[in-house]
This record gives sequence, C-alpha cells and structure tokens, in this order.
Amino acid sequence: MAKWAKYFQVSRSGYYAYAKHREAREKEGAALKGLVRRIFEGSGGTYGPDRVSGILRKRGHKASYRRIGGMMAEMGLSSIHNRHKARSLTDSRKARGEGYVNLVKGKNFDKPLQAVCSDITYLKSGEGWLYQCVVKDIVTKRIIGEATSETLKKGLVIRAFLNAQARHKLAPGAIFHSDRGSQYTSKGFMDTLKLYGIAQSFSRVGMPGDNAWAESFFATLKKECIHFRHFATRERLRATIFAWTGGFYSTRRVQAGLGYMTPQEYAASLRASGSRVA
Repeated sequence: MAKWAKYFQVSRSGYYAYAKHREAREKEGAALKGLVRRIFEGSGGTYGPDRVSGILRKRGHKASYRRIGGMMAEMGLSSIHNRHKARSLTDSRKARGEGYVNLVKGKNFDKPLQAVCSDITYLKSGEGWLYQCVVKDIVTKRIIGEATSETLKKGLVIRAFLNAQARHKLAPGAIFHSDRGSQYTSKGFMDTLKLYGIAQSFSRVGMPGDNAWAESFFATLKKECIHFRHFATRERLRATIFAWTGGFYSTRRVQAGLGYMTPQEYAASLRASGSRVA
C-alpha cells in the first residue's frame, strides 16, 4: 500500500480513507439501484427517470434526474411511454358554429369538482372495438366516472356522467368540459347536464390541447395498460381497464403535477387542508 500511495502521491491514511469511502459509495449505489428497480417494477414499467427520481427525493434520498436516468439506462429500465402515441375519437363536424363556449380556457381551478373534463377513446379486443368514456376531475386528476360500450352513441357519455354524479354529486354551476364530439353536443346529453345545473364547456375546433387533461389520461392508459397486449374478449378488456383505472391510476400511480402523490392522496391532502372534496 505504501508503494501505491507513493506512486499516486497520496498519504497512506488518505488512500485508506479513499478506499473506505469508495466501498461505502459502492454499497450506497447498489442499494439505490435496487430501490430504483423496485419502484420501476412496482409501476408496471411505466415510470421514467423523472418520476422515479421524484419519488426518491420525496423519500429523502439524493436523486438527480441525470443520476437516476444513468442508473436506469445501465439496468435497461425504459418506460413504456417511449413506445407509442395515442389517438382520441370524436366527430365535431356538426358543432362548428356559435354557442359552444370554452369556460375553462385561461382559468385556474383550486377546488375539486369545480370543473371536470371528459373524452372518449376506442380500444381493440379480439371481438371488436370497445369504446370508453371517462369523466376526470381537473384539480385532483381523479377519474370520477366512466362507462364502456360496444357502440359509439350518446348513451355512453350520459352513463359516464351519471356514474360520476352518483358517486361525487357535482354541484350546480360546476363545469363539464369536452370536445365538440356529436355525443357531447347531442340534445340528450345537453339536456342531462341542464337537469343537474351543470355548465357545459367545449374545446375550440382543432385544438385538442384545450382538453389535455382527458387526452393525457387516455395516452397513459394505452401506453401503460393496452399497447403490446392482446385481449381476446371485450369483457377481459373491460375488466382490465376498470382494474387499472380504479386499482392503480387513482390509488397507486404518483403524478409529478401532484407533488408525486396519487390522485387519491392529493384529494386527501386537500381534505386535510380544508378544501371540499365530495
């Protein structure tokens, strides 16, 4: 040791201190890698470096995006969000005139159920298409209502809204935002919202970003739950998306925009701070 210490022009005590700290750092790095892998696998392969590092920092670890990203690359852990793009499904050709106002543009909402958003997507099974409609709270990002159907008709969005209303009781004056799809602009659905005193809001034509809350949910659903899997029956597909939405997305999946809390945890934090949560 004296020979190598002299060769590297350091004292023997300095070399021993370096060796001791290096061993400790290697053990710490190995433990952190194990934790990164557990978090990644616990997410079903959906979390990227940003979300993993956010969870680690929340738990008190030093975890920069660059360091965690390097670890994940070294271990071959890549989020499935890097694989696919999602599409939405509605037809707004008959709703291009006046009277379809956007009540959420430029506004900030700070209480749950002040404003909710909705959209429809289509999912493939071995028996054919299954259409899903969700209602999502803009503040907590919870899915408060959903419905599925083998056909794409107004009854789908009416059932999704009524399911949300039965569970969460949107107050008169709450805003329901969607695109201008024919299901949302149908007389049956518009009359249903009026019956409960709900104000209806619409995205601008050709501006899917106006409903980014719902668009992002479906993009996440497809990447994390649907893509690269085969569902032989509609019933199997329906059960899978129901379990993912209620058993993972709302209760276990942390979101950076919620301070690395789940929608359920964030709603609870608002309750604790005095905000109204239905």
